[in-house]
Amino acid sequence: MGVVRGAFQTVTSPVRHIGALASAPFQGFGNIMTNLTADQATLSELEEENGELRARNVELEESAQSVKRLQDLLDLRDTHNLQSTAARIISGAADSWSSTVTIDKGSADGVSPGMPVTSSSGVIGQVISCGANQATVRLLFDENSSISAMVQSSRAQGMLTGSATGEVTLRLVRTNQNVAIGDVVITSGLGGVFPKGLPLGQVTSVENNPGEMYLEIVVELYASPENDGEVLIITSLTEEQQASVEDIAEADAQETDLSSADDSGDEGQQQDESQDTDVESE
Repeated sequence: MGVVRGAFQTVTSPVRHIGALASAPFQGFGNIMTNLTADQATLSELEEENGELRARNVELEESAQSVKRLQDLLDLRDTHNLQSTAARIISGAADSWSSTVTIDKGSADGVSPGMPVTSSSGVIGQVISCGANQATVRLLFDENSSISAMVQSSRAQGMLTGSATGEVTLRLVRTNQNVAIGDVVITSGLGGVFPKGLPLGQVTSVENNPGEMYLEIVVELYASPENDGEVLIITSLTEEQQASVEDIAEADAQETDLSSADDSGDEGQQQDESQDTDVESE
């Protein structure tokens, strides 16, 4: 019996071996499918986690930028000793052509029309109307905006004026004043509304046309309301923030020079007309 059993095992052993070999690929395929399913689930989890991390990173980046803007506002307030209250832009300025924005502070917070508004980058405009908890700010490039300004380096004074096209110009600067591309333009303090020395923008174009009394000066504003969410509303001015006696004297001298130039021009015109009359009478 032992011999027969051994012979049977010897005969059937190759069959079992072949059967094992035949079933091995199917077992391997099953393992591969199991692994693929597991890997797909893991991949989905990783993609979901990655999306959450990206969203969190955006939130953290936005928070970091907001903190920086707030710190810059605090630095601006402390540097210029501004009497002010902080606010946030909540609507408007969706594009570069919007001429007003809405802020989340109003009359209940002590805000009133006429108050200047600045971001950490520079002045953005002036409050023109107030509700209890909101206020509307007219931006500097609005065609109805005009504030006293001067060139920081030469102290040349003029009026920073907006336009319907959004271009901002520094007007009423005499042709004998020194103004160059790249010069910084700041508030002059004249008029007692805007504190002296706040940044406004940079000169990008200067033209001195023959026969004209004023330079044509184009200014690129520093402030960008669509990017600056936090602002300061300047509620009052100290004495040091108003135009100095020298600034007022310079402005008066500028007006005097212009008046003299106008008078000279009128006298010359009258002389020419008189000469023409004499010639005609002859």
